[in-house]
Amino acid sequence: MRKGLMAGVAAGAALLGGAAFYVFREKQTPEPEFRALETDGDYQVREYPGITVAETVVDGPRKAALGEGFRRLADYIFAKSRDGEQIAMTTPVIQDSGDPMASDPPLFDDELEGAWRTRFVMPEGRTKADLPAPPAGVELIELPPRKVAVVSFSGWADDKMLAEQEDRLRGWLARRGDTSDAEPEYAFYNSPMIPGPLRRNEIWLPLN
Repeated sequence: MRKGLMAGVAAGAALLGGAAFYVFREKQTPEPEFRALETDGDYQVREYPGITVAETVVDGPRKAALGEGFRRLADYIFAKSRDGEQIAMTTPVIQDSGDPMASDPPLFDDELEGAWRTRFVMPEGRTKADLPAPPAGVELIELPPRKVAVVSFSGWADDKMLAEQEDRLRGWLARRGDTSDAEPEYAFYNSPMIPGPLRRNEIWLPLN
């Protein structure tokens, strides 16, 4: 019994140690610089400079669309779907319901199906002019400077949690006398092996 208990403790410690290593490594992954204009617990208003992103749009349920979008963009940056240099991975991976080819916002059913856009942020200083040409289905976009309201949270960000956190953020904005009529953007910072309590997720709401 004692040996079994000790083995369980050792296995748990090894698991936590491995998770801590991956969390530490992922914290070293670059992300866009921003200026925090306001911080209130897990809420922030941030000002981002102009950045370049690679983006792709996938139809279907949100989670499946994120997986396929991630694959397409990873194939682009790691030079699997094209020739030339590899591009460094950054965080976060950004997902929203924007279809750049549509004139109206997409409609969703109860399973959050529609046209989902996934974006990878390109390394600082890179522009469309000096990045490798993307394959069909991937586009390079230069985003202008902008201001966003943000809420940060941990856990496995399923559709229910994302909706709850969006409501929290909109409520915080309302209490400040502010609003955003923009669609939410979901920002994910971790790979699948990171446990829920150690994960970093965010909802972004662009502000005027």
